[in-house]
Order: sequence, then C-alpha cells, then structure tokens
Amino acid sequence: MLFTELMQSLSRTGEHGWTANITEGWMQGRTTYGGLSAALCLQAVQNEHPDLPPLRTVQINFIGPAGGDVFISSKVMRRGKSVAYISAEVTGEHGIATHAVFCFGASRASKINKDFTTPPAVPGITESEDFSRLGKGPVFTQHFDCLLAKGDHPASGSSENEFFLWCRHKDKRANDLVALIGIADMPPPAVLPMFLELAPISSMTWMMNFLTDEPRTKGGWWLLSSVAEHARNGYSSQNMGIWNSDGELIVTGRQNVAIFY
Repeated sequence: MLFTELMQSLSRTGEHGWTANITEGWMQGRTTYGGLSAALCLQAVQNEHPDLPPLRTVQINFIGPAGGDVFISSKVMRRGKSVAYISAEVTGEHGIATHAVFCFGASRASKINKDFTTPPAVPGITESEDFSRLGKGPVFTQHFDCLLAKGDHPASGSSENEFFLWCRHKDKRANDLVALIGIADMPPPAVLPMFLELAPISSMTWMMNFLTDEPRTKGGWWLLSSVAEHARNGYSSQNMGIWNSDGELIVTGRQNVAIFY
C-alpha cells in the first residue's frame, strides 16, 4: 500500500479515534517502521484538528511493537491563543506501541530572523551513489529512493559515525508535512556501519524541531543526516537533521537508539 493510500485509509472509530491496517510492506522487523508510526499520529491529529497552526516540535516514544490492525487516538493537552499541545498514541494487539506529543505554534513578529548554520558540504543528488540495500534492509525501505551522499554502508566495519542520505518517497503524492515525518526516520542509525554483521537495532525516543512554517523541497528530495555522539552499554545517542534541495535546514532532531550488537 502506498504511503498516501495508508494515510487516507484511516477510519473513524469513536469520538477521538481512528483505525488503520499496517501492511507487511511497512514493517521493520516485528514492528512498524518508526516514521510511519509517527506519521499516523500526526495524520490522526490533523484529521481531528484541521485548523492547527504550524508544527514546531514533536516528541515520540517507541514503546512496543505493532502491526496489522492498529488504533490511533489523540487528546488535546492544552490549547491557548498561539500554541497547542496534542498527544497521540498508536495501540496494537500488545498495547501501546507509539506515544507522541505535538507542539503547534502560530508565527509571531520577531526582530531576529537568522539562520546560524551552513549546509553540509556533501555531494548533490546527481553525484551521490545508490543506497539500495540489495534485499538486506527492512522491507519498508522499498517505499523510498535513497542515495548515499556521505558515510558507509551498514555492517561494513566502518569507523564512520555519520550518515548523509538524499531520500524521497516513491509515492509521488507524498509531499506534505505528514510525508516529511514519514521519511524522516529513513536513515539507519549512525552506528550501524560500525557493525561487522547485521544485528537488531531499534529507535527508542525521537524528537524533532521544525524550523519553517511550510517545509518545501524540489523533486521530493530531502537530505537526511544522522550523527552518532556515543555508543555504550547497548545504546547510542545521535543528532539528526533534514535539509531541502536548496540547502535550507528544515528539521533538527535527536534519537536514542537501542543496539543489540
């Protein structure tokens, strides 16, 4: 099932709930691909509240596995004149799988309007190499085109601690904010190239800040980065970023990842 078809398939259940069926093609091991879980949460929130201001921040906890039939619920935590906090959960057969808290905020006039970062010095789309995993990656990766701009392939025994990937949805209609969240978790954890063989790895927590009211890019391509800061005791923390095709920083993020290697 295409990404947009899955988002459109959400069916109303109860006052603040929606149901969806996550097909096998969107799985990552025994659970749903994290980007899709987060996207389902945002889609349910937008279905309930179509008049929200721009998204500023989301905090996500990946609590347990889920697949097949799932239930997505949302709750307004607080809504003021300019800012709204809304939580959402994906629940499956074994209980809560994903919990997200979204912060939406209206723009306001400010005397400060400046970017303090520069675009990464990495090859562009036409100069980057194909990142297809040749059947070795999770099945959900079939839904994306990915090019390796910087870093090494998973389980290559590399000393590199960072990934830069150009990615886009194969579903050409997937071009809104929900689709951006859906692709944002696409890069493998940044420590994965250090492995000598493939082993289980799983995102535990994920936070993103959105730096523009209306994220846009050309041709559907986004530059996604993951940079590991440490790996110890079976966990790794990493910084993440998303730039558009013009080199504008659109999203900053962080993840804590469980590694079983």
